[in-house]
Amino acid sequence: MRKVVYRRHGDPAEVLEIVEAPDPEPGPGEVRVRLTRMTINPADLLSIEGSYGAEPIPLPATPGFGAYGLVDAVGEGVDRLFVGQAVLPAGGGFWADTIIVPARFCPPAPQGADPDQAAMMRANPSTAELMLTEFVDLAPGDWVVQNAANSSVGRLVIRFAREKGLKTVNVVRRDVREMLEGDGADAVVIGGGADEILAATGGVQPKLALDAVGGQATADLAGAVADGGTVVLYGLLSGEDSRMPARDTVFRDVRLTGFWLAPWYRTAAPERLKDLNQMLVAKLMAGELDVGVEAHYSLSKVHEAVAHAARAGRDGKIMLTEG
Repeated sequence: MRKVVYRRHGDPAEVLEIVEAPDPEPGPGEVRVRLTRMTINPADLLSIEGSYGAEPIPLPATPGFGAYGLVDAVGEGVDRLFVGQAVLPAGGGFWADTIIVPARFCPPAPQGADPDQAAMMRANPSTAELMLTEFVDLAPGDWVVQNAANSSVGRLVIRFAREKGLKTVNVVRRDVREMLEGDGADAVVIGGGADEILAATGGVQPKLALDAVGGQATADLAGAVADGGTVVLYGLLSGEDSRMPARDTVFRDVRLTGFWLAPWYRTAAPERLKDLNQMLVAKLMAGELDVGVEAHYSLSKVHEAVAHAARAGRDGKIMLTEG
């Protein structure tokens, strides 16, 4: 087997290594999976850099959270999975061509699903759906504002909001209006502050703002939302801590809260998890989760892959493949 590891934090293009080892054998209740698709997400790059906000990961570590693969071997007592079955393993450390996973954390992939889209099914679509439903009671016709709207999460927010009858105003750094309007965006603002956002909504203040950037961008969103509105922070693409003026937090009761998918999955009720998974599978098979893949790189070219993933101006995901 081959896997990607980092022994120190730093530039992903510099600190990542590929190591080889004998194929591991599954123990009781485990399966061995040959991964054919592995996602590269901003959180992966931040973790490698040492700037992700989660608890530090013991080093050496292997990145990667979204993956698609085929069961290669089953351990004693495993009777619901079989060799050759396509699966979507849950957990982490997935930038590897071979992994061992407890069978209970290895649900089958929807039959006939595209491997790229299946590998991305949980993280970004779940984040988009939950941010639209877990924080503010929204009704058809309400506005939602978000930045980094041309990201994978951002494009899914647009699609899911449209289905719910919500309107979106979408802040981006370059002109991708045609693409986002194709997803269902109601308004697109290039690099706008609060005044530009409100001009795009006709003066209607959104109840909910979704912030993937942090820094000054948080203040821009806070200045646009209605009194009592909520800003949900789920990323720090700027590398800066969020800033919000006292006039918004104290005098307008604008609330800043965070969202991280991992603990939500750990604590959600089983029925909620089941409902979310059924919704995602249905959308996956209907082609409604496809946000595009810009490039594939074999695992052996991980340095080129992470450099591409960090590049500005992308319009799709960068995926790792076996080999």
